[in-house]
Amino acid sequence: MTVQTGAPVLHLEQVSRVHGQGAAGVHALRAVDLKVHPGELVAVMGPSGSGKSTLLTLAGGLDSPTGGRVVVEGTVLGELSRKRLTAVRRRAIGYVFQDHDLMPALTAAENIALPLELDGISSPAAHREAMAALEELGIAELADRFPDEMSGGQQQRVAISRALIGDRRLVLADEPTGALDSTTGEAALAVLRARCDAGAAAIMVTHQTRHTAWADRVVFLRDGRVVDETSGRGAAGVLTVFPLTA
Repeated sequence: MTVQTGAPVLHLEQVSRVHGQGAAGVHALRAVDLKVHPGELVAVMGPSGSGKSTLLTLAGGLDSPTGGRVVVEGTVLGELSRKRLTAVRRRAIGYVFQDHDLMPALTAAENIALPLELDGISSPAAHREAMAALEELGIAELADRFPDEMSGGQQQRVAISRALIGDRRLVLADEPTGALDSTTGEAALAVLRARCDAGAAAIMVTHQTRHTAWADRVVFLRDGRVVDETSGRGAAGVLTVFPLTA
Protein backbone atom coordinates (compact mmCIF):
# COMPACT_ATOMS: atom_id res chain seq x y z
CA MET A 1 0.00 0.00 0.00
CA THR A 2 1.73 3.17 -1.17
CA VAL A 3 0.62 6.39 0.44
CA GLN A 4 0.35 9.31 -1.93
CA THR A 5 2.05 12.57 -1.06
CA GLY A 6 0.70 16.10 -0.97
CA ALA A 7 -1.05 18.48 1.38
CA PRO A 8 -3.24 16.69 3.93
CA VAL A 9 -6.91 16.25 3.12
CA LEU A 10 -7.59 16.44 6.86
CA HIS A 11 -5.61 18.17 9.58
CA LEU A 12 -6.71 18.19 13.20
CA GLU A 13 -4.61 20.96 14.73
CA GLN A 14 -4.33 20.50 18.49
CA VAL A 15 -8.03 19.66 18.65
CA SER A 16 -9.77 19.35 22.01
CA ARG A 17 -13.40 18.75 22.90
CA VAL A 18 -14.82 19.27 26.38
CA HIS A 19 -18.43 18.37 27.13
CA GLY A 20 -19.86 20.49 29.96
CA GLN A 21 -18.13 23.17 31.99
CA GLY A 22 -15.97 23.55 35.04
CA ALA A 23 -15.29 20.61 37.31
CA ALA A 24 -18.08 18.64 35.66
CA GLY A 25 -16.52 18.97 32.21
CA VAL A 26 -15.61 15.77 30.39
CA HIS A 27 -12.51 15.92 28.18
CA ALA A 28 -13.40 13.76 25.18
CA LEU A 29 -10.32 14.82 23.18
CA ARG A 30 -7.14 16.49 24.42
CA ALA A 31 -4.91 18.43 21.99
CA VAL A 32 -5.00 15.82 19.23
CA ASP A 33 -2.87 16.61 16.19
CA LEU A 34 -3.47 14.35 13.22
CA LYS A 35 -2.88 14.65 9.47
CA VAL A 36 -4.40 12.33 6.87
CA HIS A 37 -3.02 12.64 3.34
CA PRO A 38 -4.41 11.70 -0.07
CA GLY A 39 -4.22 7.95 -0.59
CA GLU A 40 -3.99 7.21 3.12
CA LEU A 41 -6.24 5.01 5.25
CA VAL A 42 -5.77 5.59 8.98
CA ALA A 43 -7.25 3.16 11.51
CA VAL A 44 -8.11 4.54 14.94
CA MET A 45 -8.22 2.15 17.89
CA GLY A 46 -8.58 2.41 21.63
CA PRO A 47 -10.79 1.37 24.55
CA SER A 48 -14.39 2.54 24.95
CA GLY A 49 -14.53 6.19 25.94
CA SER A 50 -11.11 6.99 24.49
CA GLY A 51 -12.48 9.59 22.07
CA LYS A 52 -12.65 7.65 18.82
CA SER A 53 -16.19 8.61 17.80
CA THR A 54 -15.64 12.19 18.98
CA LEU A 55 -12.62 12.41 16.69
CA LEU A 56 -14.79 11.36 13.73
CA THR A 57 -17.62 13.79 14.46
CA LEU A 58 -15.16 16.67 14.75
CA ALA A 59 -13.28 15.64 11.60
CA GLY A 60 -16.55 15.62 9.67
CA GLY A 61 -17.87 18.93 10.95
CA LEU A 62 -20.75 17.30 12.82
CA ASP A 63 -19.50 18.90 16.05
CA SER A 64 -17.18 21.79 16.86
CA PRO A 65 -13.97 21.61 18.90
CA THR A 66 -13.58 23.61 22.09
CA GLY A 67 -9.92 24.08 21.21
CA GLY A 68 -7.81 23.86 18.06
CA ARG A 69 -8.91 23.74 14.42
CA VAL A 70 -10.28 21.19 11.97
CA VAL A 71 -9.01 21.79 8.43
CA VAL A 72 -10.39 19.89 5.41
CA GLU A 73 -8.55 20.50 2.14
CA GLY A 74 -7.27 23.84 3.40
CA THR A 75 -10.66 25.02 4.69
CA VAL A 76 -11.08 25.68 8.42
CA LEU A 77 -14.48 24.21 9.20
CA GLY A 78 -15.04 26.47 12.20
CA GLU A 79 -14.82 29.57 10.00
CA LEU A 80 -17.64 28.53 7.65
CA SER A 81 -21.24 29.63 7.73
CA ARG A 82 -23.77 26.90 8.44
CA LYS A 83 -24.74 26.82 4.74
CA ARG A 84 -21.16 26.46 3.51
CA LEU A 85 -20.34 23.87 6.16
CA THR A 86 -23.33 21.80 5.06
CA ALA A 87 -22.13 21.99 1.45
CA VAL A 88 -18.61 20.87 2.40
CA ARG A 89 -19.97 17.95 4.43
CA ARG A 90 -22.22 16.88 1.57
CA ARG A 91 -19.70 17.21 -1.26
CA ALA A 92 -16.32 16.41 0.24
CA ILE A 93 -16.98 14.07 3.17
CA GLY A 94 -18.49 10.60 3.23
CA TYR A 95 -19.71 9.10 6.50
CA VAL A 96 -20.36 5.53 7.59
CA PHE A 97 -22.20 5.58 10.93
CA GLN A 98 -22.63 2.65 13.31
CA ASP A 99 -26.42 3.04 13.15
CA HIS A 100 -26.43 3.25 9.30
CA ASP A 101 -28.56 6.46 9.35
CA LEU A 102 -30.49 5.57 6.19
CA MET A 103 -33.66 7.46 5.26
CA PRO A 104 -36.49 4.98 5.96
CA ALA A 105 -38.80 6.35 3.22
CA LEU A 106 -36.16 5.96 0.49
CA THR A 107 -34.96 2.82 -1.28
CA ALA A 108 -31.32 1.80 -1.16
CA ALA A 109 -30.62 3.41 -4.53
CA GLU A 110 -32.48 6.58 -3.53
CA ASN A 111 -30.54 6.82 -0.25
CA ILE A 112 -27.26 6.58 -2.11
CA ALA A 113 -28.26 9.01 -4.87
CA LEU A 114 -29.65 11.66 -2.51
CA PRO A 115 -26.38 13.55 -1.80
CA LEU A 116 -25.72 13.85 -5.53
CA GLU A 117 -29.22 15.10 -6.25
CA LEU A 118 -28.91 17.69 -3.50
CA ASP A 119 -25.84 18.96 -5.33
CA GLY A 120 -27.82 19.45 -8.52
CA ILE A 121 -26.99 16.24 -10.38
CA SER A 122 -29.96 15.01 -12.38
CA SER A 123 -31.94 12.10 -10.96
CA PRO A 124 -31.06 9.73 -13.85
CA ALA A 125 -27.34 10.47 -13.54
CA ALA A 126 -27.43 10.15 -9.75
CA HIS A 127 -29.31 6.85 -10.07
CA ARG A 128 -26.67 5.49 -12.44
CA GLU A 129 -23.92 6.36 -9.98
CA ALA A 130 -25.92 4.82 -7.14
CA MET A 131 -26.32 1.58 -9.07
CA ALA A 132 -22.60 1.51 -9.83
CA ALA A 133 -21.85 1.97 -6.11
CA LEU A 134 -24.22 -0.86 -5.20
CA GLU A 135 -22.64 -3.13 -7.80
CA GLU A 136 -19.17 -2.31 -6.46
CA LEU A 137 -20.18 -3.83 -3.12
CA GLY A 138 -22.05 -6.70 -4.75
CA ILE A 139 -25.53 -5.65 -3.60
CA ALA A 140 -27.22 -4.37 -6.76
CA GLU A 141 -30.23 -6.57 -5.93
CA LEU A 142 -30.98 -4.28 -2.96
CA ALA A 143 -31.55 -1.20 -5.14
CA ASP A 144 -35.34 -1.11 -4.76
CA ARG A 145 -35.56 -2.26 -1.16
CA PHE A 146 -36.37 0.04 1.76
CA PRO A 147 -34.21 -0.08 4.91
CA ASP A 148 -36.82 -2.04 6.90
CA GLU A 149 -36.71 -4.71 4.19
CA MET A 150 -32.97 -5.26 4.67
CA SER A 151 -30.88 -7.00 7.30
CA GLY A 152 -28.46 -5.01 9.43
CA GLY A 153 -25.55 -6.16 7.31
CA GLN A 154 -27.31 -5.15 4.10
CA GLN A 155 -28.09 -1.73 5.54
CA GLN A 156 -24.44 -1.33 6.50
CA ARG A 157 -23.30 -2.09 2.96
CA VAL A 158 -25.78 0.43 1.57
CA ALA A 159 -24.44 3.01 4.03
CA ILE A 160 -20.89 2.29 2.84
CA SER A 161 -22.00 2.73 -0.78
CA ARG A 162 -23.56 6.09 0.10
CA ALA A 163 -20.36 7.24 1.83
CA LEU A 164 -18.22 6.42 -1.20
CA ILE A 165 -20.41 7.80 -3.98
CA GLY A 166 -19.24 10.86 -5.88
CA ASP A 167 -15.96 12.68 -5.48
CA ARG A 168 -15.63 12.32 -1.71
CA ARG A 169 -12.11 13.27 -0.75
CA LEU A 170 -12.50 12.31 2.91
CA VAL A 171 -14.26 9.17 4.16
CA LEU A 172 -15.01 8.73 7.88
CA ALA A 173 -16.08 5.25 8.96
CA ASP A 174 -17.18 4.31 12.48
CA GLU A 175 -16.94 0.51 12.79
CA PRO A 176 -17.85 0.07 9.10
CA THR A 177 -17.93 -3.73 9.25
CA GLY A 178 -19.67 -4.07 12.61
CA ALA A 179 -22.81 -5.66 11.15
CA LEU A 180 -21.06 -7.73 8.49
CA ASP A 181 -19.73 -11.28 8.49
CA SER A 182 -15.99 -11.66 8.02
CA THR A 183 -16.09 -12.33 4.28
CA THR A 184 -18.45 -9.45 3.47
CA GLY A 185 -16.56 -7.17 5.84
CA GLU A 186 -13.28 -7.83 4.08
CA ALA A 187 -14.93 -7.12 0.72
CA ALA A 188 -16.23 -3.79 2.04
CA LEU A 189 -12.77 -2.87 3.35
CA ALA A 190 -11.28 -3.72 -0.03
CA VAL A 191 -13.63 -1.15 -1.61
CA LEU A 192 -12.59 1.46 0.97
CA ARG A 193 -8.93 0.64 0.35
CA ALA A 194 -9.42 1.02 -3.41
CA ARG A 195 -11.00 4.44 -2.91
CA CYS A 196 -7.95 5.53 -0.91
CA ASP A 197 -5.61 4.12 -3.55
CA ALA A 198 -7.48 6.32 -6.04
CA GLY A 199 -6.62 9.41 -4.00
CA ALA A 200 -9.14 9.77 -1.18
CA ALA A 201 -8.21 9.96 2.51
CA ALA A 202 -10.01 7.90 5.14
CA ILE A 203 -10.24 7.37 8.88
CA MET A 204 -11.68 4.10 10.11
CA VAL A 205 -12.54 3.45 13.76
CA THR A 206 -12.28 -0.26 14.49
CA HIS A 207 -11.93 -2.72 17.35
CA GLN A 208 -10.77 -5.51 15.03
CA THR A 209 -6.99 -5.89 14.92
CA ARG A 210 -7.15 -7.83 11.64
CA HIS A 211 -8.72 -4.81 9.92
CA THR A 212 -5.55 -2.81 10.45
CA ALA A 213 -3.97 -4.85 7.65
CA TRP A 214 -5.91 -2.57 5.27
CA ALA A 215 -4.56 0.61 6.89
CA ASP A 216 -1.40 2.58 6.25
CA ARG A 217 -1.23 3.78 9.85
CA VAL A 218 -2.88 2.89 13.13
CA VAL A 219 -3.41 5.60 15.75
CA PHE A 220 -4.18 4.57 19.33
CA LEU A 221 -6.27 6.76 21.63
CA ARG A 222 -6.65 6.63 25.39
CA ASP A 223 -8.47 9.21 27.52
CA GLY A 224 -8.73 11.55 24.55
CA ARG A 225 -5.03 11.54 23.73
CA VAL A 226 -2.97 9.93 20.99
CA VAL A 227 -0.73 7.53 22.92
CA ASP A 228 0.84 5.51 20.10
CA GLU A 229 1.04 5.19 16.34
CA THR A 230 2.33 2.41 14.12
CA SER A 231 2.28 0.99 10.62
CA GLY A 232 -1.00 -0.72 9.82
CA ARG A 233 0.55 -4.02 8.85
CA GLY A 234 2.50 -4.19 12.12
CA ALA A 235 -0.28 -3.12 14.45
CA ALA A 236 -1.26 -6.47 15.94
CA GLY A 237 1.72 -6.73 18.24
CA VAL A 238 1.36 -3.15 19.40
CA LEU A 239 -2.31 -3.66 20.21
CA THR A 240 -1.45 -6.57 22.47
CA VAL A 241 0.50 -4.29 24.84
CA PHE A 242 -1.56 -1.11 24.29
CA PRO A 243 -3.74 -1.34 27.44
CA LEU A 244 -0.58 -1.56 29.55
CA THR A 245 1.43 1.25 27.99
CA ALA A 246 -0.93 4.25 27.95
